[in-house]
Amino acid sequence: VRTPLDAIRNGIGYLSEDRKTFGLALGMPVKDNITMAFMEEVTSRSGRIKKDMERQVSERYVRDLNIRTPYISQIVKNLSGGNQQKVVIAKWLSRNANVLIFDEPTLGIDVGAKSAIYELMDQLAAKGAGIIMIPSEPPEIPGMSDRVVVLCQARVSGFLDRTDATNEKIPTYAAAFARTA
Repeated sequence: VRTPLDAIRNGIGYLSEDRKTFGLALGMPVKDNITMAFMEEVTSRSGRIKKDMERQVSERYVRDLNIRTPYISQIVKNLSGGNQQKVVIAKWLSRNANVLIFDEPTLGIDVGAKSAIYELMDQLAAKGAGIIMIPSEPPEIPGMSDRVVVLCQARVSGFLDRTDATNEKIPTYAAAFARTA
């Protein structure tokens, strides 16, 4: 994987910490945001969007991810932060991404939406998706991880499995590496 396009073609989806700038087209409808990562599948050879396919895919993910929107043509900026995050997830799932990199997945969303995002991430992992989470809140790490890779100054400073990944132990790996670097 050398470019973002290589990553996408290899089933890797990146969910930016700044979904409003890098994850969504805020002025566009939910349906367009969901299908934008796989436009070649919903576009005919002549360049026309296959409206039925776009609608079916969008409605499927709105239903499956419980995206709260009155209709798929709703402008995405009018959704709550949690529902916007679900639209970004739907975009990558519609592309059949099997590795999802969640960069601060709960940043800027309320407690109820955080729980829904965590549950969704667990469901995706249970179905075989690889989930890489870069958390915004360190207490999220132990409850959401099977394995933790601690980084310090862009270098691996330690690996912890779920039983060893505690809020006390994780910072010690980063601190110990920082002292030796």
